[in-house]
Amino acid sequence: MEAPLVSIVIVCMNRLDNLYPCLEGIRAHTGVPCETFVVAYRFSPENLARAQADFPWVRWIVSDGTRGFSENNNLALREARGQYCFVVNDDTLMQMPVIDRLVEDFARLPEDAAAVSPCIRFPDGRVQTCGRGPWTPWRYARHYLHLVDETRPTRWTMQEGLFRTYTLNGACFLIRTDVFREAGWFDERFFFTPEDIALGDLLNRRGRSVWTDADVSITHVAGGSVSALEAAIKPARVRGSLLFYGEPLLLKLFICCFEALRVCKYAFLPRTPHNTLMRRTAVNVLHTVFSGLSPKEIFIRFANG
Repeated sequence: MEAPLVSIVIVCMNRLDNLYPCLEGIRAHTGVPCETFVVAYRFSPENLARAQADFPWVRWIVSDGTRGFSENNNLALREARGQYCFVVNDDTLMQMPVIDRLVEDFARLPEDAAAVSPCIRFPDGRVQTCGRGPWTPWRYARHYLHLVDETRPTRWTMQEGLFRTYTLNGACFLIRTDVFREAGWFDERFFFTPEDIALGDLLNRRGRSVWTDADVSITHVAGGSVSALEAAIKPARVRGSLLFYGEPLLLKLFICCFEALRVCKYAFLPRTPHNTLMRRTAVNVLHTVFSGLSPKEIFIRFANG
């Protein structure tokens, strides 16, 4: 069997309302030879049977148990036969030949190019990311305070046409499969974040370049609602970020101070379900900043608690 040019990898957590428009967009707007993997994470038997019947051209990988973004993507990535891997979230909408255009970009890029991303937009047309700069402990602290604007033009972001950036947004990117394999795929130490930032950082440290094509765009729905699992997700996310930044003491102390203030804030607010969840989330983060547990162990601890 002839190898495809691109291996498309999508992880979906039993959300057919996300997955169907994503797959339909890929089918309608992709012309290059490709294979498509969907990692069906914790699918109900009914949804899995329905999806398999509706999309027989998809290679389905059933994933049960407890796995994060990295582990689930890696299940499919290790099966990839394409020259490139296209990693994309299930809550994305393709309205132009994104994959074809990004593949064409590699013909214009230098030999050290490892990956290229489109401009990622919200459904209302606003830019979510168009390139990403380096992430440092100081930048993460500012992000923690909602003071980071990734749509502000810098040498790494919001440029025109095809430009060099620094790191990746895991919602959508095309990467050379051989380079991805050499990097060990996604780092499975991370459970929710920052595996995409860590991958881009690793590529740069290995002498590879990362690029963005501002003329190619994809819509990322990226719902803003708070999950009922936030009390497990955020501690795991914070722990993963601390691992990436080398666990600096000042950053840990900053997070502890900030979360302690949040505990006080929500203790004095009315006891609504949201406020109770936010207070419990802050308490859980406080309990894990100095923990030796992995992000996955932290998630399991609080998800089952």
